[in-house]
Order: sequence, then structure tokens, then C-alpha cells
Amino acid sequence: MPNGLTSAEAGNRLKTYGYNELISAKSKNIWHIVLEVMREPMFMLLISCGLLYMFLGNYREGGTLLSTILIIIYITFYQYRKTEKALEALRKLSSPRALVIRDGKEMRIPGREVVPGDLVKINEGDRIAADARILQTGNLTIDESLLTGESMPVLKSADTAIKTKNQVFSGTLVVQGSGLVEVTATGVHTEFGKIGSMLHGIERKTTRLQKEMKVLIRNLFIISAFICIGVIVAFYLTRGNFLHSLLNGLATAMAILPEEFPVVLTIFMALGAWRLSKKKVLTRDPTAIETLGSATVLCSDKTGTITQNRMDVAALFISENVINRDEFDLHQTNLNQLLQSARFASSPDTVDPMEKAINEIASRFDSTENPTITFIREYPLSKDFFAMTRVVKNSVGQSIAYTKGAPEAVLSCCQISDDEKGRYHSAVKQMAERGLRVLAVGNTAVDENSLPENQREFKLNFEGLIGFEDPIRPEVPQAIKECKEAGIKVIMITGDYPETARSIGLQIGLDPGKKLLTGDELNELTDAELAGKIEEVNIIARVVPEQKLRIVQAFKANNEIVAMTGDGVNDAPALKAANIGIAMGNKGTDVAREASSLVLLDDNFASIVGAIRSGRKIFDNLQKAMSYIIAIHIPIIGLALLPAFVSSIPLLLMPLHIVFMELIIDPVCSVAFESEQEEKGLMQRPPRKPEEKFFGSRKILLSSLDGLFLFGMVVGIYFLSIHEGHSDGEVRAIAFSSLIIGNLFLILSLLSRTRNFIAVFKERNMPVIIIMSAALILLFLVLTIPPLQKLFSFEFPGYRHFGTALLGSGSVLMVLELTKRLKKYVRGY
Repeated sequence: MPNGLTSAEAGNRLKTYGYNELISAKSKNIWHIVLEVMREPMFMLLISCGLLYMFLGNYREGGTLLSTILIIIYITFYQYRKTEKALEALRKLSSPRALVIRDGKEMRIPGREVVPGDLVKINEGDRIAADARILQTGNLTIDESLLTGESMPVLKSADTAIKTKNQVFSGTLVVQGSGLVEVTATGVHTEFGKIGSMLHGIERKTTRLQKEMKVLIRNLFIISAFICIGVIVAFYLTRGNFLHSLLNGLATAMAILPEEFPVVLTIFMALGAWRLSKKKVLTRDPTAIETLGSATVLCSDKTGTITQNRMDVAALFISENVINRDEFDLHQTNLNQLLQSARFASSPDTVDPMEKAINEIASRFDSTENPTITFIREYPLSKDFFAMTRVVKNSVGQSIAYTKGAPEAVLSCCQISDDEKGRYHSAVKQMAERGLRVLAVGNTAVDENSLPENQREFKLNFEGLIGFEDPIRPEVPQAIKECKEAGIKVIMITGDYPETARSIGLQIGLDPGKKLLTGDELNELTDAELAGKIEEVNIIARVVPEQKLRIVQAFKANNEIVAMTGDGVNDAPALKAANIGIAMGNKGTDVAREASSLVLLDDNFASIVGAIRSGRKIFDNLQKAMSYIIAIHIPIIGLALLPAFVSSIPLLLMPLHIVFMELIIDPVCSVAFESEQEEKGLMQRPPRKPEEKFFGSRKILLSSLDGLFLFGMVVGIYFLSIHEGHSDGEVRAIAFSSLIIGNLFLILSLLSRTRNFIAVFKERNMPVIIIMSAALILLFLVLTIPPLQKLFSFEFPGYRHFGTALLGSGSVLMVLELTKRLKKYVRGY
């Protein structure tokens, strides 16, 4: 046994090269979270509102707003820590250990402590801890799919003539054989690490929603400043007393400023992340939820994402017939000999995906464990002869050699005519065109006392062919169908051969009319040419990591919103460059998870569609909440300004009235709208257009019109009450009742764009029902209980006069429902 490094040498190299781990994002403490929260303009607005309320003496409202900031910080920090803990657990589960030789002894150490120069023994089933050069090998086969995207294991050798065959790479899996390797690179210097370092040059851009909200909040500051000045001037000109006018102007400006925006946006994103976690989708970046709902392109890695990253027997060939999987049971007797021969040519305890598939199906056809069969000798797969042979003695004492391997290798040892070989090669071609991996199987009786040194010398009887496939995940076809209905283009990106990729594409339901692009063809295109051609493509085969990044960037150059799924290190740069990176949690690598916005904890492709559906729902409900905030502030603005310009009419909205309104507005826009069910046909409409603003001038105008209609109704009842000769307190009570009831009806109408207001009660949106009930009870109390009447400056006008308020509010509801139908007709959904 070689001595390997000494413990002292290993310790020195660990200090020199560092731990064998990749650089990950530094964990944030509570102060980092606080600073990030405070740096956002929306929170600056919230702080400003709170401090101004405190300055004006309204400590309750100011304290509430400032307390809300603490709640938001807590929610953000809790979600962040929850995400980090889940990722840390995944890292621990996937961290390999290594069997090294140090001081002439074998010892198993954590993979992070492996250093360059270490001698490492690798065996079947081991996850390789670092890049290394092969010194000795025995039938060593490595699954490099997480690095290359190629699902077929790679045969390795100690021959230095072919560099890639002489190397093993960190994170890959030994599926067969064993070897002794010398570590050449660790940590960021490994192939995994080099790809990971590419991520540092890719920056995630601010989402459109974030940009729009910053502009909107900035404009709100400007508008509120002008309104403040206007109110001060108007009050001073109509009522005199500058100080009184200044305080009234500030109070009015604060009353009409929609400070709910930042609260609503943050709560929607935090609750959205929580709801997604219940569906096994971990949100690393809450802003990705909004972007996900508007995704136009879904780029999906094939191996391990669309497929299950394992092998199944899909077809068998005996005599002159290719028999597909759904016909196996009909030909069980004829197939049994072929399957048992393949079974005996395989290791009974194996991690090789093909041998596992053979053992599984052979056991299904014949459950006999054959305890009397004795193993004699194995001839391993080699780079010169792509087949392996196992010699066993059966229950009657007969020794038989069973061989399986590449068809050309096995057929070269079979005693058959050229015509038969041609027929079998045609069958191989037919199966390969379906994207199947094909092995040939043969056997022959032998004398165990005179076995040849080379398995090429066996004179085999040809048994048949076995076709393997990496099966697609059963939920994928339906998920892709839903994506198509939702107007989302699905692009399959794979390292496989074009024929295999095309076969998988047809199985999962990709459009056969679209083109297939290969990595070699992609290399010949400029970025501009690629952006022009890629819109016609839905399968891209034989891809390397750098090309995946170019693919995502090409779609983004076409103004597409790109979601990218993947699990391997080769996916990480594209995951980070995409608008939404979606990594696999179970089979995915640390690098992929660190680079992603979302992590699928169950590796379920269907969860992606669920996340897109949730993203659209959150986006819809957030838009409706913002529309409501704009709409309800229009009558507040109007009723606050009206007495400033008409000095002869009594004041309607006083500070306590505004507080009452906020008791309804705040929970409605932040909780009730968030919990509303998704719209009908949510996944049958096209994604939001990339150039369409989240809350543009058109939506602001439509929301303002809703608010103006409510304002007009309240003002009409206000002046009608004055005309009827009611006192100021009675006028104020009737008009305020109209505003509250009208506000509740406004909520009922705006909750859904596709359903009528009755659906709220049918579908039992409990937050809405609770808030409405509480509002009506409070309204009744402040109108009928004398101490509360005095506090609110109300006088009870009699129940008869509230019929006018109910009638006016009902008319608002009917008009809003009619305009909703009209908007639905114009939109088409």
C-alpha cells in the first residue's frame, strides 16, 4: 500500500489551499436585514409617514406605522433564516466523505478536509470529493451527469493518453468498479468550482416591479407635497390663521398619502413565499415570485429534471422482433431467457443504473433468487472491449459465461452469419433512433478449469438486445401542456445526442414543428444571430455550460422573461443569469441552489407549474390591492379638500374618521386581497407583456375612475343631507356612513375581475367577511352610542336616512359590476 501524505503534510496543505468547499453567500445577521429593509424607498416612505404622524401628535397612527416596520423586518429575517437552514440541511446531506491514505493507513475523513496530493480510494457508490488523476483502476465507471448533462456513465482508465478518461471530477458518482486516485484540485479550483466562479460575474438585476414601485413612490412623494402646499394655501385663503392652515395641510396630506403600498408589497411577497414553501418550493428571493408569474420562457435541463436520471428497460429484441415495454407480459416466456442472461451478466449488488434496471425487470419475471448459482470469475468492461462477462456455475453444475455490452462488441464474439449480424445491427439502429441506449446479450457454456484470459475468446450464442431509456417524470407532459396553455414556451436543454433529445421531446409533448439546435450549430452563431434563431427552437442538444448561459441571455435579449430549471453545476451560471432560477433540492448541487431564486424541495417538475400559478395569482391580487388603495384614496382626497375650497360647508373627515377608514383599508389591502382565490382561466391566458407596466397610467386612471364614482356618490348624499336641513353632526354621520358602506361594496367588486361579488360569500373569503362584519358593527356603535357619537362629532339622524346611504352605495356596486363585465369583454379573459 502506498503511504500517501503524512498528517503534517496534509495539515500544511490545508492551510495553504484551504478547505475543499465552494464559496457560498455569507449568512446575513439581523442588522444586515434591517439595513437592506431600510434602504428601500418604500420603507423610507413608511418611516416618513410614521414620523410625521408622531410630529402631528397622532401617536397611535405613527406608532402603528413604525411598529409595522418591525413586523416586516421580522418576517423578512424569519423567511431568510428558514431558507438558509433548509439549504444548510441540503448541503450536509450532499457533502461527500473520502477514504484517503495518510501515514500509510486508510482513513475516512470529511470531504472538505481533502487536500491536493491526497491519495483517495474510490469504490462503487462513492461521491468523489475532489478533482483527481487516476493511478489505478478496476472497471471504473463514473456518472458525470451533474457536470456534463450526459446521462450515460463514462468508463475511466489510468491511461494518460486521453486526459478526460484519466481524470475524475468532484461531485461525480462512481457507478461501477474501483480505483486509486491522486487529488489534483480542491474547492474553487475544481471543475465544479470553476463553473461556480462564473457566477460572480453575473448580477441579478432589479425586477420590474421593484423599479416601478420606486418610481411610483417617488411620484407619490411629489404629488403629496403639491397637495400639502395646495391645502395649506386653500385653508389660509378661506379660513385664515397660517399655523392652523399648516397643520391642517400636513394632516390632510398625510391622510391622503397611500402609505399602504410598501406594507402591502412586503406582506404579499412574504406570505407568497410562505405559501410556496407549503408546496415544497423554497423561495430564496421573494421578488422572484412576481417575476415567476410573468415568465414567458421556461428553459429546462433534461437529465434529472424532465427525466428521472435513472435507467428503465423500454424495449427488448429477440429473434426478429422488437418488443416494447407494454407488450412484455404477453411475451414473458420468450423474454425470460434473455432477461435472466442479462441478470447473470450483471453484479447482484450494484449502483450502475443499467444493471439495476436489468435486475429489477428480471426479478419481476422470475423471482427465484437462484441460491445454488456460484460465481466463478468476472471479466470487466475495458476501453478496448466495451462488454463485461461473468462466469457462474448453475444448480446442475454447468459453468456458463454470460456477456452483455455494446452490440458491436458482443456480436463480434457470436457465431452467426453476416446476414444475421446485419439484421441485428438494423434492430440496434431502430432502437437507437427512439433515443434508447442498447446493450447486446450473449452466453456460452464453458469449462471453468480452462477459462480464457481475454473475454474476446468466448464463442457466444446471441440472446438478444435490451433498450434502455432515462424515463421522463410522469407529471412532466401535463405540466408542459399547462405551460403551453398559459402561453409559456418550454425549451429543453440537454447534453444528450439530438436523436435522444428529439425522442424525449416528443414523449413530453413539445411541439414537433419547432426546430432542434445543437451546441456545435450554436457556436457558429453570433449573439445577434442566436437571438433571432432561438425563437424557432424548443430543443437544444449537445450543450456545454457556457452555451446554456448564452441561451438564457439570447432569450433575454428578445425581451423574454426567462425561468431556468436545473440541478447540476453546469446549470448554475444560467440559473443565476435567468430572471428566475429554479434548482432541484434533492438531487441538485450546492452551486445550483446558491445560484437560484427558487428551490424545488421535492424535485417535482409539476411544482414549477404550481409556482407559476401562485406567481400569477399573487401578481393579480397585488394589482387588485393597489387598485383598491388608489380608488379608496380618491374620495378621501376629495372629501378632505372640499371644505378647504368651500368654507360654508362643515368639515367631514377628521383625524379619527381617517383612523376608522384605515382600520378597514389596511387589513383589506394586505390580508383580504392576498387570500382571495385565483381568477378563472388564470393559466389559460398569455403572460403579461414584457413592456407592460405593473401599475401603469391606464390602471391608475381606471382605479381613479372607480374612486371618483364613489366620491361622487358620497358628495351627492352629503349635499342632499345639507339640503334636507340636517345639522352638521347629522350630515357628517349620513355622509360618513355612505363612505363606509360604499367602501365595503367597492371591496366586494374589486376582489375579482372574473367573478361577481356574490362569489366572495360563496367561496368564503373569511378575512373579507370578518373585516366587513367588524366595520358594520363599529359603524353602528359609533352612530348609536352617545359617547362615541361625541368622539366622532356625529349626531344620530334616524334610521330612515341611512336608506339613502345604502341605496347610493348599491348603485356604486352595480355600476362597478357592469364595468367589470365590460373590462372582461375587452381583455378577453
